[in-house]
Amino acid sequence: MVTVTTAADQPLTLNELYARQVEHLSLLPKDKNNPEAVSTAAVQANFITPRDPVIQTANGGRLPTVPLAEAKELNRLKNAVENQGSQSRRHERSTAEQEIDHASGQSNTADAPLRSAIPLTKTHPLFPQLPLYGPPTLLRNLQTTAFQLSSAILSNAFLGTIVLGSLFTSIPLLFHHLYLRLTFRNPDARRPFYDEEKRRQKIRKQSARAWKRRRNTSSPKPGDGDDEELSRHEEEYEPTEGGKDPLICDLGYYARRVGLDVEEFSVQTEDGFVLALWHIYNPKEYTRTSLSHRGRDESMVFPNNYLDDEHVSPSQQHPPGKRRYPVLLIHGLLQSVGSYCTNDDDSLAFYLAKSGYDVWLGNNRHGMQPRHQMLSYSDPRMWNWNIRQMGVMDLPALISRVLSETDFPKLALVCHSQGTTETFVALAKEQRPEIGNMISVFCALAPAVYAGSLIGKMYFKFMRIISPGMFRVIFGIHAFIPLMMTMHRWLPGSLYGALGYRVFSFLFNWSDTRWDRGLRDRLFQFAPVYVSAESMRWWLGRECFASQKCILATREEAQQEEAEDEGNDEGSDDDDDNDNGAMENYFVRGKTHQTELGAEGSSKSRGRNAWYSEQVPPFALWVAGSDKLVDGRRLLRRFERGREPCVRVVHAKIIEEYEHLDIIWAMDMIEKVGKEVKEVIWKTASGEAREVCRVPKDCGGLCIWDDPARR
Repeated sequence: MVTVTTAADQPLTLNELYARQVEHLSLLPKDKNNPEAVSTAAVQANFITPRDPVIQTANGGRLPTVPLAEAKELNRLKNAVENQGSQSRRHERSTAEQEIDHASGQSNTADAPLRSAIPLTKTHPLFPQLPLYGPPTLLRNLQTTAFQLSSAILSNAFLGTIVLGSLFTSIPLLFHHLYLRLTFRNPDARRPFYDEEKRRQKIRKQSARAWKRRRNTSSPKPGDGDDEELSRHEEEYEPTEGGKDPLICDLGYYARRVGLDVEEFSVQTEDGFVLALWHIYNPKEYTRTSLSHRGRDESMVFPNNYLDDEHVSPSQQHPPGKRRYPVLLIHGLLQSVGSYCTNDDDSLAFYLAKSGYDVWLGNNRHGMQPRHQMLSYSDPRMWNWNIRQMGVMDLPALISRVLSETDFPKLALVCHSQGTTETFVALAKEQRPEIGNMISVFCALAPAVYAGSLIGKMYFKFMRIISPGMFRVIFGIHAFIPLMMTMHRWLPGSLYGALGYRVFSFLFNWSDTRWDRGLRDRLFQFAPVYVSAESMRWWLGRECFASQKCILATREEAQQEEAEDEGNDEGSDDDDDNDNGAMENYFVRGKTHQTELGAEGSSKSRGRNAWYSEQVPPFALWVAGSDKLVDGRRLLRRFERGREPCVRVVHAKIIEEYEHLDIIWAMDMIEKVGKEVKEVIWKTASGEAREVCRVPKDCGGLCIWDDPARR
């Protein structure tokens, strides 16, 4: 029998080493008398990418990502046990390996203290190693409880400070509002869409009265003025909900108010998290699928044949030529996909659906209801993830399910804010670039790749200067400030909406100037959602986004590239007046620029640190010109300067007056963003897809985009 000697000179067999490592990574502590512990024991590590191992258990379950060294050790010992008859398969830990294990603070004991699982203060600058939490033991449970208690006090104090700060800064605005009222002036009259706001408010009141009459009578009175205008639109889309808005977190309710409906699918990621995927449909032409099929959450990413024989896919419910091209929407940070559905017919999701697309809404892990195949809410492993796992695990799972359900080879992907971040990360060469082959176009709304000036605010600086260990003491190792979700459940919708706006406005310098103020409280019914403290540490902690100011390059790398490019554009990059016009024609200038670089033999030099390969799909970008949270202009400059030779930009636009959320909530969003998104999706759809799909409204004259990659 092969043996290995420990530091205490106690010989351990290879089987014992393997058993110790298995126990270290299993769901439950080792207990031969507990069938659940046996069935959920770790078996091997499956590598989704070379940096993303997932633990497979004996019953076929999956546990989230563990440190790379631990996953490799499990597989090494497993292979050694299976091949221990061969002398060449002897596996002994080298002194160097032991020193690395000791330096990284990782322990091989199942009841290792949580502090020994915390990564070093300095790790990978973009995607630092996640901590390792073993199975629940008495010691681990006590330490987990300690983190929960400390974070309950400190994070709630932090939230209270933010709330008080938002209320305090609202006092001058309140007095100014009262002053205008006392001097017989309307403070709202200076809002840019004041007349349109009044018109929409009048229509909503008419709709509420009409709905009330319909509930009280079997049919509306003929010739009723309130109903005439509404009935013309309802010929195709008949609302099945109405009346006064109850301000609830119910995506289906708001879909039914505009004559649509939704069905929810469960999607399981390769690391065991269960995501919510919503499908918007017209109930007059589509029958929702069975509950058993929608609840089917096996982890099958890009399978050859996912649909069962009895299931009728959405695409099969439409005859050839009348199918709808699939579009997947992904939400931003601290939001859910309900953010795309809060402005009635002027919501992006409903607008695309009524234009003729098959719209799907994908929630990232946890959202409003945290779910995992094996883990419970209180298990710290349930929350041990950040933006990398969202891009590498969540996005492929959602794309795969939509393509399987619709029977299309590609879909259009529309993302806002954090949704763009996870996509830009996932498409990178080192991550999962193959998903680019399943995307016909990536529409990025307020792309979050480079940090804006807002990251320098005092409270963001505080989160950046504290160590990872102190961050966990303050904000915990579970959900990030879960009190926000408790308030969401218990406060009335109007109060919660008003408070939510004040807090987020204080944090991110947003205003409701361009929003429909009559719907403002509704906008915040779908935010915030459950996110992990580890994810917020990635955004705001000392190592990652807030410090590096970029999601795929270190601060030093970005500064070096900026220095190299300085002066090449003769100052045009710093001229805000020229930015918009230049970028509107970017896809023309960009091709010429890259061709000239190639002729001069310098394209390889500029693209030596390119993030993307030939598998990347076409990009379309809408940048909010007044966005202080992220810097979209800098991303456009990266593309324009030839830093990404493989990236093809089909559309780029800077909307100078827009702030971060205006890109999805502004009253003129449909005119400035929605219609262009609709057209870009259709232009980039393949000829084969266009033959079997209905033509979206007002897109009949659009030709297929001339993709340079196909020449």
